[in-house]
Amino acid sequence: MTDLQAGAAAGYRAARTLPIRAEWRRQWSRARTRWALGLMVALPLIILIAFQFDNGGDDDNGGGEFGSLIDLATSGGLNFTLFCLYVSATFLLVVAVALFCGDTVASEAQWGSLRYLLAVPVPRARLVAVKLVVALGYSGLALLTLAGTALAIGTARYGWKPLSSTVANEIAAGPGLVRLLGILGYLAVVLLVVAGLAFLLSVSTDAPLGAVGGAVLLWILSSILDQISALGAVRNLLPTHYSTAWLGLLSTPTQFDDIVKGVISAVVYATLFWSLAFWRFTRKDVTS
Repeated sequence: MTDLQAGAAAGYRAARTLPIRAEWRRQWSRARTRWALGLMVALPLIILIAFQFDNGGDDDNGGGEFGSLIDLATSGGLNFTLFCLYVSATFLLVVAVALFCGDTVASEAQWGSLRYLLAVPVPRARLVAVKLVVALGYSGLALLTLAGTALAIGTARYGWKPLSSTVANEIAAGPGLVRLLGILGYLAVVLLVVAGLAFLLSVSTDAPLGAVGGAVLLWILSSILDQISALGAVRNLLPTHYSTAWLGLLSTPTQFDDIVKGVISAVVYATLFWSLAFWRFTRKDVTS
């Protein structure tokens, strides 16, 4: 028996402090959680309504590559879902994940409640682990909410048809759904980098906006640097370099090379950021 256990109150178990279900309820009670998930429902609806007002007569606004994507989006529920993921993956989903993972610890520090949680007492490593698990849970829920809403209303409006893309021939609806699930899985893995960075910033600052905004800005910066061809092979090390590798799941045959590299890159970056977050929080002075 350790000294800590010997001096603890009867019945105290560190593993029973701050249950995941309690933290899940606490985060659900926050307005930002419901607003973020509500936005995941609203975006496909807004896009669907916008398509209804597009009569296809304005070539200046509807032509080109984006116009062809819109044509594909209205050709079936799977295609509509793919379009919604395409337009949201580069920013909206990044912001949502950064919000859930960057706000979770920093907001407690800003409110002055973090030190009281630790005085319950909740072990620091457990507090960080529970908050990370819940933040990742809500991030995954946001992704599933967006895709599920888009698939439901897209199928209701445009029907259950083969999956089409600009990089390959049509894929039958059944295999197309499997490909779409694969894309969701890959996006979830790539967004772990945002989750890791936002969580690291969250345990390092008392300003939630700084943690969320910092993660989003660094992701955007990485995306910009990835467009500079003069950087050469250095771009392969950027966390955003393989962010669009999911397009390989739409090709025939399926291209997995960049997907595997993207998964490895995302897991390495996320593990590094989370390790630094745990190391930082278990050693910092918590005064707020």
